[in-house]
Amino acid sequence: MAIIKPISDLRNKSNEISALAHESKEPIYITKNGEGDLVVLSVSNYRSMQKKIELLGKLAEAQAQVVSGAKTKSLKELSATMRKRLHEKKA
Repeated sequence: MAIIKPISDLRNKSNEISALAHESKEPIYITKNGEGDLVVLSVSNYRSMQKKIELLGKLAEAQAQVVSGAKTKSLKELSATMRKRLHEKKA
């Protein structure tokens, strides 16, 4: 469920807002004059969101390449390539 707080809480109860952001692991919507104004997230949740966005971008790019007819590898070929790369890093 969405957590909504007035901007006065951000000013007067910043420690509580911070604790709530960390404990709930959800965005906190801050309103100003009854309208949405800001969203507060913990740094770890922000980083997690950024990683998900990056992954989704890579998946969309890969899908576009497949649709456009780009050369692809079978799962067997990909597995062999990844094993080789991992082995090279260990050496």
